Amino acid sequence: MNMTTALRVNQNLLERYKNLAKATDRSRSYYMNKALEDSIARFEYEYGILKDLEEYRSGKEEAYSLDEVRKHLGLED
Repeated sequence: MNMTTALRVNQNLLERYKNLAKATDRSRSYYMNKALEDSIARFEYEYGILKDLEEYRSGKEEAYSLDEVRKHLGLED
């Protein structure tokens, strides 16, 4: 299901999408949706890491060394 939303876009970027759409006989909306789709996984991953780091720094998360994990799992040499 497609939905409509409003988005403020830099004029230069909008021109580039417009030119790409015209040159390839695709819609500007197609390319903008493709760009959003291609970048969401990266954003989710990166911001997830930043959230985890923030929680670690605030004391909400703990960290363990590799040696501690190995010992806990019974993988010591």
